[in-house]
Amino acid sequence: MKRTLQGASLAVLALALAGGTAIADTSGKRIALSNNYAGNSWRQAMLRSWDKVTSQAVADGVVAAADAFTTAENQVTEQAAMIQNLVLQGYDAIVLNAASADALNGAVREACDAGVVVVSFDGTVTEPCAWRVTYDYHSMGTAQIDFLAEHMPQGGKLLEIRGLAGVIVDDDISRGIHDGVAANPQFEIVGTVHGDWDQAVAQRAVAGILPSLPAIDAVVTQGGDGYGAAQAFAAAERPTPLIIMGNRQDELVWWKEQKDKNGYTTMSISSAPGVGTLAFWVAQQILDGQDVPKDIIVPLLSISQDELESFLETTEPGGVANVEYTLEDTQGVIAKAAP
Repeated sequence: MKRTLQGASLAVLALALAGGTAIADTSGKRIALSNNYAGNSWRQAMLRSWDKVTSQAVADGVVAAADAFTTAENQVTEQAAMIQNLVLQGYDAIVLNAASADALNGAVREACDAGVVVVSFDGTVTEPCAWRVTYDYHSMGTAQIDFLAEHMPQGGKLLEIRGLAGVIVDDDISRGIHDGVAANPQFEIVGTVHGDWDQAVAQRAVAGILPSLPAIDAVVTQGGDGYGAAQAFAAAERPTPLIIMGNRQDELVWWKEQKDKNGYTTMSISSAPGVGTLAFWVAQQILDGQDVPKDIIVPLLSISQDELESFLETTEPGGVANVEYTLEDTQGVIAKAAP
């Protein structure tokens, strides 16, 4: 026992001498990912990023495990039961992409009371004991209207494609879009559908509503729906409006084709799926004894007309333009978030 304790102390000392900031050795700690949904390209890319970064962290002995679990279909009751099971299984931290901002608060509170660190990201929770790593999704909505106001100062009629109903991300982006329209009354939202952040779902939803709509000047979106919208307009033989894209590879490919053909101009904005890797390192740093602010805001990833080709070159087929985080990146983000 004495030799084991000495070895652990030496490991911490070695990290400190190497310039690290370790206070507690996390090599024996187990972190779990509780994910509420995996039915679109963003979520699939998020899971791949999680596996890539955390597998290396486990191989390097930073943590003992970083297992990922996903509910069947954005079910609050199923995810609450999952969180309770992860606590019973002895995980030291749970990184949570939540099905609801508040409906999981009871399960999260139970986890905290059991001494488990909970870090929510993307779909965050309001329970005060949890940490939140998120994007300013409201600004994702207002940025789209700001872009339209610059490129279409005369205004126009808009179609809004929302995300997955009931999820705080969907609510925040939509609220930003509507606030942007309120500040730019030359625009009018004449139709709204839910695309579930999925191209096929968005295409069906847009195709279903188009016959009832007047001429559409622009489509405001939430990501994973721009290409589907374009296909629906083409199938209906209606003029292609200005469609805001959401960083998916198929959207970027379509955008470049239109740009090369007729100078089609738009923008693309979304969160980066790699935010899950930031949440992982935040959990590791908390377990390591670091003082981490409860709320960390991460910049959105925006792609301009001039940046299209460079992002397309680095975005894998079927994937999403992405940024993955290292421990050093995360320490920098934490430092900027500190009051």
